[in-house]
Amino acid sequence: MLRKLTKLSTLKVKCELRALSSLTQTSQHIFDRNAKRLQKERAALSEDVGLYDYLKEEIGFRLADRVFDIKREFKAAADIGCSRGYLSRHILAESVEQLTLTDTSATMLEQAQGTPGLKMVKLVKDEEQLDFEDNSLDLVISSLSLHWVNDLPGCFVRIKQSLKPDGVFIASMFGGDTLYELRSSLQLAELERKGGISPHISPFTQIRDIGSLLNRAGFTMLTIDTDELVIGYPSMFELMWDLKGMAENNAAFNRPAHLSRETMLAASAIYQELYAKPNEKGIPATFQIIYFVGWKPGPNQPQPLERGTGEVSLKDLGSIIEKGGKLDTKAGD
Repeated sequence: MLRKLTKLSTLKVKCELRALSSLTQTSQHIFDRNAKRLQKERAALSEDVGLYDYLKEEIGFRLADRVFDIKREFKAAADIGCSRGYLSRHILAESVEQLTLTDTSATMLEQAQGTPGLKMVKLVKDEEQLDFEDNSLDLVISSLSLHWVNDLPGCFVRIKQSLKPDGVFIASMFGGDTLYELRSSLQLAELERKGGISPHISPFTQIRDIGSLLNRAGFTMLTIDTDELVIGYPSMFELMWDLKGMAENNAAFNRPAHLSRETMLAASAIYQELYAKPNEKGIPATFQIIYFVGWKPGPNQPQPLERGTGEVSLKDLGSIIEKGGKLDTKAGD
């Protein structure tokens, strides 16, 4: 009898530990980080690598403009996944005293340049393995890199820990509607030719998930908005070639090893038929960009009033507006 009870208690402990481990597991390994590093290395070693900078250069410029909107001088900042320096080439020394650049590709990191007078430190470091000291940074920025991170919630937590109180995190990443034309064209072509579909386009984060992930990590005063860039290409093949030149080709673990010629031709015809604009040559490609800003809580930030301290009810808002915003102090007498 005692032996049976011992077995039951041991089984119960194992089940509880298994359930606890399932709750603590917050990420899945969707992307092959080593494959992405090799893709970036190949793109950086290409002689015409500068031809494919047009998209990331534009997004880096727009994101840097948001840094300038914050009227503050940042002593220590970090650019996570800097690639070829699409952000650092727009960050001025008047705004940031020292900028630490990190990327998995040593060649791209070497090619990254900054503005005159900007102090830079370059580190070969994976976005999934950030180890900055706690409370050491005033600003963390990242442009079009975090959509390849497997553990995005954990990455946000580590970024928040590295920030000083009242530090700010400003970043951009591709949204879920990116390349929807290419995705659907490949799926329809493969469904017609093969009778099934394969994940040829990597999954992207939806905008509705970014806010919850930032809140979960502990950021406050969030600002999230989206922008869409529609770029024209002669055909689907030029689009895919440029994606390879940007090092934005598929890096998911379940990506197919080959894409047949007949499927490619069928997808190109479907793309042209469904998405090409009348009386215009070429095809459009949509890139949805998600911009977000999050602050680490600090003592000097605006705080909400305590519950119950309000003096005006929302139901009286209409009458207050009619009176020109004046409160009727005699109403409570």
